[in-house]
Amino acid sequence: MAEELLWNVQTNARNIFNKLKEYGYFPQKLCKSAVVATISGKQPGKTILLRADMDALPIQEAAPVPFASKNGSMHACGHDMHTAMLLGAAKLLRQYQQDLVGTVKLVFQPDEEGFTGAKAMLKAGVLENPHVDAGIAFHIVSGIPSGTVMCGSGTCMAGCTLFQIHIKGTGCHGAMPETGVDPINIAAHIYLSLQEIIAREIAPTQPAALTIGRFSAGEAPNIIPEDVILEGTIRAMDCKISKYIFDRIEEISIQTASLFRGQACVKEIASAPPLQNDSEMVKELASYMKECYEPYKIVLFTQGGMGSEDFASYTYERPCCYMLIGAGTPEENPLFGKPMHNDHVVFNEEILSLGSALYASNAINWLRNHSQ
Repeated sequence: MAEELLWNVQTNARNIFNKLKEYGYFPQKLCKSAVVATISGKQPGKTILLRADMDALPIQEAAPVPFASKNGSMHACGHDMHTAMLLGAAKLLRQYQQDLVGTVKLVFQPDEEGFTGAKAMLKAGVLENPHVDAGIAFHIVSGIPSGTVMCGSGTCMAGCTLFQIHIKGTGCHGAMPETGVDPINIAAHIYLSLQEIIAREIAPTQPAALTIGRFSAGEAPNIIPEDVILEGTIRAMDCKISKYIFDRIEEISIQTASLFRGQACVKEIASAPPLQNDSEMVKELASYMKECYEPYKIVLFTQGGMGSEDFASYTYERPCCYMLIGAGTPEENPLFGKPMHNDHVVFNEEILSLGSALYASNAINWLRNHSQ
């Protein structure tokens, strides 16, 4: 499945690369499967980055749409729409290039879902050549009325830590459990114990979540296996809380395994910090959008949810604004409104032109307003 996802990203990158060339850009590859291009106006100025993610998820698509994926990789989080919106913005920026005061950097980034994409891009120098002064990203959201634009201020998305617990026991025949060390029993005790971290060790006023999403053990009903793998996610609005939870997971896992004569090892798979939107930039972009779009559809908020986004890594390097666009509700169309990452999720494609226009207009207006 990992190979399928990699193939899809590389295919997307080729298609994006060729489409940008068709529009008159000179795109470049970054981090093997990322695509970057710039466009400048006649007047010099600052540089703003526009980012779209483009990776899929390992889900067999069941959505009743003619373009449903057949290879076990599904754009169940709307990243294909983000890519399409940014390509549309690239086309608009070419048409309105005379209005640019400075430079727009278009970034098509892989592996947002694995929380390694943004960090790899930053390490590869995406914020330089030319030097980037600010950044914008959009993400569509299922279940929100189509075209509603939500702008969070300050810390508006949780940080995420993906982790793995490897529990080692001693395999044996299921009829003689006393001759081995049962790692499934150890894993069950660890799983239940971890639930107490949020319930009894984190203040109710501190948003935090701990979820085990993978519990993998054994291959036969009458064999106690050697190993068990648990994988999960930590979500929190505060990096200190995330670290505390991770440290407690490690402590509980190792000591519980030892108590039952086994061993446990805990490691971080990947992580993204809490997303911090620049409050002044949020207000500024909201004012631009209210001038060219229906003002009542621009919604500002301060209390975000527990979803995570690796664009957060950009927000610690430059002033950034990450915004959400509603992609439809069941009241609009019975096909809309399924949860994100669901195999039946369908998004309203009519919002694509809006996303392109907002990408382009925000970039043009921000550059003009910061030209001095």
